[in-house]
Amino acid sequence: MEAGEIGGALLFLLAAAAAVAAAVSVGAVDFSRPLTVGGFQEAVTWLIGVLDGTSSAAADVYGAWVAVRAGVIAPVLQVAVWACMVMSVMLVVEAVYNSVVSLGVKAIGWKPERRFKWKALDGDDEEKGSAHYPLVLVQIPMYNELEVYKLSIAAACELQWPKDRIIVQVLDDSTDLVIKNLVELECENWANKGVNIKYTTRTSRKGFKAGALKKGMECDYARQSEYIAIFDADFQPEPDFLLRTVPFLVNNPEVALVQARWSFVNDTTSLLTRVQKMFFDYHFKVEQEAGSATFAFFSFNGTAGVWRTVAIKEAGGWKDRTTVEDMDLAVRATLKGWKFVYVGEVRVKSELPSTYKAYCRQQFRWSSGGAHLFRKMAKDVLVAKDVSLLKKSYMLYSFFLVRRVIAPTAACILYNIILPVSVTIPELYLPGWGVAYIPMVLTIVTAIRHPKNLHIMPFWILFESVMTVHRMRAALTGLLELEGFNQWAVTKKVGNDLEDSEVPLLQKTRKRLRDRVNFPEIGFSVFLFLCASYNLAFHGTTSYYANLYLQGLAFLLLGLNFTGTCSCCQ
Repeated sequence: MEAGEIGGALLFLLAAAAAVAAAVSVGAVDFSRPLTVGGFQEAVTWLIGVLDGTSSAAADVYGAWVAVRAGVIAPVLQVAVWACMVMSVMLVVEAVYNSVVSLGVKAIGWKPERRFKWKALDGDDEEKGSAHYPLVLVQIPMYNELEVYKLSIAAACELQWPKDRIIVQVLDDSTDLVIKNLVELECENWANKGVNIKYTTRTSRKGFKAGALKKGMECDYARQSEYIAIFDADFQPEPDFLLRTVPFLVNNPEVALVQARWSFVNDTTSLLTRVQKMFFDYHFKVEQEAGSATFAFFSFNGTAGVWRTVAIKEAGGWKDRTTVEDMDLAVRATLKGWKFVYVGEVRVKSELPSTYKAYCRQQFRWSSGGAHLFRKMAKDVLVAKDVSLLKKSYMLYSFFLVRRVIAPTAACILYNIILPVSVTIPELYLPGWGVAYIPMVLTIVTAIRHPKNLHIMPFWILFESVMTVHRMRAALTGLLELEGFNQWAVTKKVGNDLEDSEVPLLQKTRKRLRDRVNFPEIGFSVFLFLCASYNLAFHGTTSYYANLYLQGLAFLLLGLNFTGTCSCCQ
């Protein structure tokens, strides 16, 4: 058990203790509102009176609603409220803990070079020559990537590394013969320039990306490579990427993965890409940094990383049993005792999804795959022998349970279902600390790492409110293995079109109504508008209508596919 793990556990316990103390001070743990069955008994008595004709309320519909509401609906929803409160506290403790760790690492300047051995590879040794450098394989999996294939191949071929110690492997699963021929021709052009580049195809797309990577590792030259760098088709590493990352692997035999941070070429294209950047920045700045600093574990992002070949083989290689093959490999490698290093200062350019539907498909795949992997790997994590108890607890509780299941579930049920419905059920008790203070803390925790994006926070909050519906559905789909849990959809790229003055989304094409309008979002907006209007007319002691109108507006705009592409939103 290492100092980082012990320190991380102590910080987490401190955050949990602070949350409990705060809850006690504001009366959050006061369950003085009992979930009695008195109302239920009254409802039964009333129903019997109706059936035997002795009740004068037989024609009183409102009386029926009040009786059922107080006796049945309110108690059931109250249980759901307290369940959401517990999950919200778990979520806020996790968020505060990660933020404290990431801020602490930044404040003390605890860079990866100080935590792990790092020494630049000396290429001036004339006796060793290029043999001083390890053999590196650069894999680029792609599928019909017409817009970006040239960018990714060029970036990989221009990496600074001895020509005889690097192999670029293009794993092309394209089904479009025209694109396939173009990619092969591009590889031939670079081969004529002296680059050791291999063009590899398959007869089927079995296993999707995981299947392509697995096939690529079966080549003889791949088996001889000591390290493997992986870049998706829209990623463009800087020329010194390998020089800055590989030394961590060379000088630290216990390290299996070096993960770089993503940067984006289109993060200011629209309001949609701006809020996406906030989501990814929080993931890299907070979650990845905290996991690396405390337990030397985090999820491989599937690209912009360098693996030790031996670690991949020892972990069992690539598997296509989930839609998050990268996370799957990372967990299995960790259970074998390997460590990971996150290097936030090394950034790799990539592209954010340009449309709302593309982003939803991406998030569904990640959320569903993460929850599905939790189902498959929970037992393996529990019985692992090469991992400390603290690390197991972190993986099961923080990495899987809170982030993959609780985060989307609690937010969606509480703020998009229970809170709107509560305006019609005055018997339901919603503690103010749960519906006000916790969201405030989560907003502050997120904003503190994005001071330059404070003006985007209101849009981000509303956007995330909509996305929780998709993520909860995806998490439940993966956790319960419902229909569609293993679907794979490639995110459409824009590539060089980003250089145009107009946003590519504005190009008009003839589409069917269901492609131009998102009916689930519009339906949800109608529900929220109705609840808000009811609350405005009969607000009683609660006044949530302003928030509900804003949430409904967010659902409506995204339902109409408005993602902030007009000039005033850029």
